[in-house]
Amino acid sequence: MMPSLSNSDELIFFVNGRKVIEKNADPEVNLLFYLRKCLHLTGTKYACGGGGCGACTVMLSRYNPKTKKIHHYPATACLVPVCSLYGMAVTTVQGIGSIKTRIHPVQERLAKCHGTQCGFCSPGMVMSIYTLLRNHPEPTPEQITEALGGNLCRCTGYRPIVESGKTFCVESTVCQMKGSGKCCMDQDKESLMSREEKMCTKLYDEDEFQPLDPSQEPIFPPELIRMAEDPNKRRLTFKGERTTWIAPVTLDDLLELTANFPKAPLVMGNTTVGPSMKFEDEFYPVFISPVGIPELYFVNTTDDGVTIGAGYSLAQLNDTLHFIVSEQPKEKTKTHRALLKHLRTLAGAQIRNMATLGGHVVSRPNFSDLNPILAAGNAVINLVSKDGERQIPLDGPFLERVPEANLRPGEVVLSIYIPYSSQWHFVSGLRLAQRQENAFAIVNTGMSVKFEDGTNIIKDLQMFYGNVGPTVVSAGHTCRQLIERQWDDQMLSDACRWVLEEIQIPPTAKGGMVEFRRTLTISLLFKFYLQVRQGLNEMDPHKFPDIPEKFVSALEDFPIETPQGVQMFQCVDPHQSPQDPVGHPVMHQSALKHATGEAVFVDDIPPVNQELFLAVVTSTRAHAKIISIDTSEAMSLPGVVDVITAEDVPGDNNHNGEILYARHEVICVGQIICTVAADTYAHAKEAAKKVKIAYEDIEPKIITIEQALEHNSFLSVERKIEKGNVENAFEQVDQIIKGEVHVEGQEHFYMETQTILVIPKAEDKEMVLYLGTQFPTHVQEYVSAALKIPRSRIACHMKRAGGAFGGKVTKPALLGAISAVAAHKTGRPIRFILERGDDMLITAGRHPLLGKYKIGFMNNGEIKAADVEYYTNGGCTPDESDLVIQFIVLKSENAYSIPNFRCRGRPCKTNLPSNTAFRGFGFPQATVVVEAYITAVAAQCNLLPEEVREINMYKKISKTAYNQTFNPEPLRRCWKDCLEKSSFYARKQAAEEFNKKNYWKKRGLAVMPMKYTIGIPIAFYNQAAALVHIYLDGSVLVTHGGCELGQGLHTKMIQVASRELNIPSSYIHLSETDTTTVPNAVFTAGSMGTDINGRAVQNACQILKERLQPIIRKNPEGKWEEWIAKAFEESISLSATGYFKGYQTYMDWEKEEGNPYPYFVYGASCSEVEVDCLTGAHKHLRTDIFMDAAFSINPAVDIGQIEGAFIQGMGFYTIEELKYSPEGVLYSRGPDDYKIPTVTEIPKEFYVTLVHSRNPIAIYSSKGLGEAGMFLGSSVLFAIYDAVTAARRERGLNKFFPLSSPATPEMIRMSFQDQFTDMIPRDDPSTFHPWSIHVS
Repeated sequence: MMPSLSNSDELIFFVNGRKVIEKNADPEVNLLFYLRKCLHLTGTKYACGGGGCGACTVMLSRYNPKTKKIHHYPATACLVPVCSLYGMAVTTVQGIGSIKTRIHPVQERLAKCHGTQCGFCSPGMVMSIYTLLRNHPEPTPEQITEALGGNLCRCTGYRPIVESGKTFCVESTVCQMKGSGKCCMDQDKESLMSREEKMCTKLYDEDEFQPLDPSQEPIFPPELIRMAEDPNKRRLTFKGERTTWIAPVTLDDLLELTANFPKAPLVMGNTTVGPSMKFEDEFYPVFISPVGIPELYFVNTTDDGVTIGAGYSLAQLNDTLHFIVSEQPKEKTKTHRALLKHLRTLAGAQIRNMATLGGHVVSRPNFSDLNPILAAGNAVINLVSKDGERQIPLDGPFLERVPEANLRPGEVVLSIYIPYSSQWHFVSGLRLAQRQENAFAIVNTGMSVKFEDGTNIIKDLQMFYGNVGPTVVSAGHTCRQLIERQWDDQMLSDACRWVLEEIQIPPTAKGGMVEFRRTLTISLLFKFYLQVRQGLNEMDPHKFPDIPEKFVSALEDFPIETPQGVQMFQCVDPHQSPQDPVGHPVMHQSALKHATGEAVFVDDIPPVNQELFLAVVTSTRAHAKIISIDTSEAMSLPGVVDVITAEDVPGDNNHNGEILYARHEVICVGQIICTVAADTYAHAKEAAKKVKIAYEDIEPKIITIEQALEHNSFLSVERKIEKGNVENAFEQVDQIIKGEVHVEGQEHFYMETQTILVIPKAEDKEMVLYLGTQFPTHVQEYVSAALKIPRSRIACHMKRAGGAFGGKVTKPALLGAISAVAAHKTGRPIRFILERGDDMLITAGRHPLLGKYKIGFMNNGEIKAADVEYYTNGGCTPDESDLVIQFIVLKSENAYSIPNFRCRGRPCKTNLPSNTAFRGFGFPQATVVVEAYITAVAAQCNLLPEEVREINMYKKISKTAYNQTFNPEPLRRCWKDCLEKSSFYARKQAAEEFNKKNYWKKRGLAVMPMKYTIGIPIAFYNQAAALVHIYLDGSVLVTHGGCELGQGLHTKMIQVASRELNIPSSYIHLSETDTTTVPNAVFTAGSMGTDINGRAVQNACQILKERLQPIIRKNPEGKWEEWIAKAFEESISLSATGYFKGYQTYMDWEKEEGNPYPYFVYGASCSEVEVDCLTGAHKHLRTDIFMDAAFSINPAVDIGQIEGAFIQGMGFYTIEELKYSPEGVLYSRGPDDYKIPTVTEIPKEFYVTLVHSRNPIAIYSSKGLGEAGMFLGSSVLFAIYDAVTAARRERGLNKFFPLSSPATPEMIRMSFQDQFTDMIPRDDPSTFHPWSIHVS
């Protein structure tokens, strides 16, 4: 029997200085939900729900009665149970500043430094920096970078965010030359002055910033101090709908509770229990929260070691260890230093401040970075229960969960004892992850060795490995066999062999990467071996020889450094009118609202009366017949209003091949079968789990491109262009090479998941939708088709989206129609927010690609013939796959003129969720194939790839393969500038010197040229319209058909209107995009948002200006307001529709020629990387980008687009990896298992230059730059390839090896062969089903 519990207590805490008394606190409710839905503080955002992205960061503050200090720390609100907040103060982004009162310096600087684009991650960024400043008002640049490590941003590429934080640092961190107007990148100072245009490097003015005054921060509520110091504290109990939360205040009370509820989890930071409840459906009827028990918080130092209380957070552990390391001699703190190294990269700052030492130790995650080190350092766990105290070793049996070594029921971890190391004792921790920070290790290890004093004879050896099995594993058998052996090469060779025998990773192991993980187990052991050899040599150089000089760098971890850079752009003409904003780096029009959390996104719209929440039920089979759908149990649950299926769609359930609800069969895992509408999302989700679907599998099940080719399964016809005589040319060349390139897909990972609010109107079947989309017209079309009502009754409102990148072009139409059907059936408003995991599963992403090439070339590197075939994995429905393959074929030559050129492409139909548009639209995948064959030709001719690029690049006014004429002069200029200004040849030489001296680390460089295009080959998709109203007070309202996705489109439109009407920007307002004001608008994509909408706004303004001319002529000295009043009196219309017919593009696929694109965007980028040949990790050292921007309407916005796209591209080509099971199930469904770049991935030095040219066809001679930077990220991929080639050459391996993307640590490591890869066991692929497969 459960002991009876008293009724609920009142939960008392403060939010933004206001007292909250919650009488019905529910243990299952987290702080994020409470802030957003109960307190309506919507500044704090939901983006992942698992603490992995930082969008919901808040500051928590607690008073410690023992030290009389207030402790401020960052936390992800999505993991903080609201019941844990008793007696605490919560500060959210809305509590530190507001545009209504005054903004906080952190908010102001993030906005003015252009550190916000879509604005969805901005509140979290602000709170991470703010919390750091509360603890360190004058931080170091390193502290800024560290504070932001747990925050993801998909738009900016991080540099401006870090820069906004660095403005609070004491030392000046801005490029020293900026004040002089000259540039530190320009080696000869004169060349700049001789150029006709002057270059600028200041994107913002630091003098505008208000100073940070720590004395102005809100005080900690005195009432909470009184509560904390109350001597008569008592146990608190909070009872929820299904669970109970108990917070004891004394140790005895805690032990009483653990004896009574032995199965109840002890919740401190909730970083283990929280995710297990959310993602693994764990249910706990009782939680015990020992947060308030003083005995769990202490540090006790003796001569032998340190004991640290189990309640210390990992961040407090970090501070404690730093103190110990600074106080104690080096030899005693080897374990402590090893722990510190891993604490720096473990998760992000928020999680480190929430997770506790005791919780981490006792939950024993198999990926733990700390437990293997603690075990290697002989740590001891101090336990306490009603029966008294007990100590158990933190060792192999404990970590492997051997029953005898476990905690007994009712026991609690009181503290952890970490002994000091001794002189002849070495302890180390090593790890390798997909990303340097905030990523679970692929393999990690804690190792220690004790020698007989003064010798290298092993007295004791311990090795623990993480992520090689279901628990941390000890290589105990190997260690015992090596006792009394000398620490030499022979011992190493035996150790590697035995470890591989002892730690067996089966070929089907969860997580995949089996051969890589086997290699890592011994590569990391080798690193430890070298470390110890070096340590012995330091102690006695005569007795113990040092390791070879060329091996030393293998021991150095890649440092985490604060990025810096210079952004160069054309200065504004001094003769331009001071109020004309065109050409100035104007801040994003919503930036301050983004930074204060006051920008309203769809889910921030207040609850609508009677609204219902929608949860989806998706297919678990890739290809199957639906036998039955049983909704009876779901319908009986509390709060459930209805279940909606295909039968409920009044109109088209299949519109243009896109299916709303699966009817008789499912064609991919993740296809929506039905939705549940309920009064809360929790109820809807609970009910969705109870819908029972019976399937019958159908063959074939096509998952990969290879399988699609076998079954001849395609989505559309083949697209082809050809010039010259390819067959003939192959007979005339010196050499021919053939190859295959695989490029995997990419997830959009926009920070705001797909979000829709549908409100059915009482009359005329009208429907109003609020959603984040790139194509409101498309949503309107699908809702109209699904409901069988005219489009004129459907209004789609789009104010802003929290990132889109192509993922919100077609998908919102499908999801919008699904929600509209639910609204139609229930007659109530529907709020439909996809959780991150569902969003990643259902909406898919970039097309994986297989490229096959045959290239004929001369020995001097000149390519005479190319025959290239492309296949993409389109998924199960048409979506945009045909258009993507058209783009791939048309753009497949990149910057190279090949006289005889044939390219064919076709999208494959598979049983995966349908892939869709993604920034760059096929170009970033296709050009990997192009650059791969350029690199292959270079290898055959013994030339640098850059030399082969130069030889084959377009040089004069030419025609493309599809017969469009263009002038490559800006391309040549970007290329030349990039080689010169990046000092490519000098740095290439330096890298070669470095490579000669270092065997296990290699550097590589690559320069990529780019010829990109904007727009669409179908003319009517380039049209646009705008509506401009002038009101009688002179204020102006601009509306146009483009969507604000963070790319600053509205900001540029305001700049256009300001110039055209010749009035200050402050007069102009732009509210939202909606189908009722500007109908039939095309999508905001293809880098042409500003091009076409700018022309439409310009046209409307010019019409108005024309109408006002007679009045201005009569009163030329008058004020704008006077002219407007006069115009109204004279009955002149003050509203105009502007229209742009669009660029007249076309492509004739029969003739294989056309003018498919209005103009070209050129660029070049040079990147340098360093690769660790033992682990496959790489460090991005420097990137220089030169982008032909023609004339930039807003350099701050354009540079933001280039940097953001570059970092997104770099992620695509390196660490972003989607994992699918052979059955077509997507595993990567959140930030834990899909790694986008964090602040530590961006180059240490990052230089961007906008190169000036002319583009008379576009508005103000500008160019569309939204996508072009994406492909330039491949300079990182090819720099990695260059480094790998250097290592292979040194090892006597074939210099040419197949290149694929992404270049993950696995791909990098496994492309070297050495003694370690030769040792590992290999499995015959025909004998097992791997855990994951590649689908390209």
